[in-house]
Amino acid sequence: MIEMGLFGKSKPKTRIMFACVENSGRSQMAEAFFRKYAPKEYEAVSGGTEPKGYVNPLAIQAMNEVGIDMSKHEAKAITEEMIRTSKKAVNMGCMDKGMCPTSMVPKMIEWNIEDPKDKPIEKVREIRDQIEQKVKEFVSELE
Repeated sequence: MIEMGLFGKSKPKTRIMFACVENSGRSQMAEAFFRKYAPKEYEAVSGGTEPKGYVNPLAIQAMNEVGIDMSKHEAKAITEEMIRTSKKAVNMGCMDKGMCPTSMVPKMIEWNIEDPKDKPIEKVREIRDQIEQKVKEFVSELE
């Protein structure tokens, strides 16, 4: 997305990438929270090294509970363009070290957040709240 700058010239938004292995839970929630809390000159993207093709239904449910609709989100692969155009990249945490995004993207910020995959909704809510807190802290450091 591009916003208009001084004298009508377009100014690209600063892109932040959130990455994990499957792009079905943590990175999706981080992307959604970042869109909610970040200044308007920023945008978020997320991707995975082995995307599942769908977003975890419990992650969607947990986010709905806090007023964020992720029902239209899709799991997607990290692309060369995402890496090239992102000012900062955040790795949500790796359970599978062989497919860890840090092996693809240098200078990635590590959050080490537990994967909500196969967890009950109560645990997914805890992870959601942890991600929200980390995103708020991250956004406050941008300003």
